[in-house]
Amino acid sequence: MNRWRLGVGLGLAAVTGCALAAGDLDDLLDVARPADSGGGLHGFAEFSAARAYNSPSHWSKLRARLNLESSGRLSETVKWKLSGRFDADAAPDIESDVYPSAVRRDQRSEATIREAYLDISAGKWDYRLGRQHVVWGEMVGLFFADVVSARDTREFFLPEFDQMRIPQWAARAEYFGDGWHGELLWIPVATVDNIGKPGGDFYPFAADGAQFEGEDRPDQRLGNMNWGARLSALLNGWDVSGFFYRSTDTAPTFYRTSLAPLTFEARHDRINQFGATFSKDMGDFVLKGEAVHTGGRQFNTTDLAAPNGLVASDTLDYVVGVDVPVGQRWRVNTQYYARRYLNHREGLVWDKSEEGATLLVNRQFGDDLEVEMLLVSSLNGGGYMLRPKVVWQMDANWRGTAGLDVFGGSEQGVFGRFDRSDRAYVEVRRAF
Repeated sequence: MNRWRLGVGLGLAAVTGCALAAGDLDDLLDVARPADSGGGLHGFAEFSAARAYNSPSHWSKLRARLNLESSGRLSETVKWKLSGRFDADAAPDIESDVYPSAVRRDQRSEATIREAYLDISAGKWDYRLGRQHVVWGEMVGLFFADVVSARDTREFFLPEFDQMRIPQWAARAEYFGDGWHGELLWIPVATVDNIGKPGGDFYPFAADGAQFEGEDRPDQRLGNMNWGARLSALLNGWDVSGFFYRSTDTAPTFYRTSLAPLTFEARHDRINQFGATFSKDMGDFVLKGEAVHTGGRQFNTTDLAAPNGLVASDTLDYVVGVDVPVGQRWRVNTQYYARRYLNHREGLVWDKSEEGATLLVNRQFGDDLEVEMLLVSSLNGGGYMLRPKVVWQMDANWRGTAGLDVFGGSEQGVFGRFDRSDRAYVEVRRAF
């Protein structure tokens, strides 16, 4: 009963968009005291502040976050997990002359259910039913084969990926064979990316003089359901996988709905994706790679005669990287990535082959301090993203982080378009 009341409380807050007062939160925590079958309540509280320092300088984030989760066992074969997150950000209202009212409403406060699922074990089959993360690939700095997860992109790709991912309501079945693993996935009601509102620091689309009608999010009907299958195996030391995924695209496509005035609307198309991943411990380094072929997407073009200002093209995204430990304190990771437009046409905003590279260098100083620098750069003039940071693990529960998020390059580039959003930030987190 306690877990049910916690879920209802989180759900009502998520649906209504209401912030929780201190008393409400105390009541919610009282409700969430672990039952006899539970594993206890834990999570973290975090405060993060970011200051965009280019003119006009402004606070881009003054956010308090509380993440709560609990898990337990209903029987020998059934386990459960429930987690929720509460955010309150003062920056949009403090900077009311910078952010439009829609952005302020969108970013002021939020309460969401993160995960809410049952794990059921039946011999070699495992089932997970409910709101869950499904991660099919993971590289440094960018997303490639991680096609199932929706994402909160209101801060571009700057947050930690586990905090940026948005879980899906899904049914997943996994079979564990000898040296191989099969997975079936069904998502009856798709969750898509949270792109925020026009005027936000990292809104994903811009055009001179353009207006935006908003976002046409997919209807919650079975015709928009997602489904897929994935097979992985360990072959002679190579960890390999392949998958197929049919879905409503989590990322939006911006349809031109009017030329005078120039107006766009964000919509989500139906797409098909075939993908593969591999990794191999080579002794002195780890080799990793991912590739995804996508059909069904459309892309913006300067051709005024193109319907909706779009042209269709299949794409091939791929990345190859190495992770190299150097001594006991250093870690170096580098990657080469590219997107090939297989049906490229004149007027397409992007080059036929968009290429880039990443470099991450991490140095530990003792057990409580580390310094890291991540550089992600386009090789086609799309600019770069530079992210130096310092992480101080004060003790087992307290962690502090300070750093810079710096963008540069062409205003039309994938990174350069955020040049005015360069920021310095600090975060303090208390785990419990």
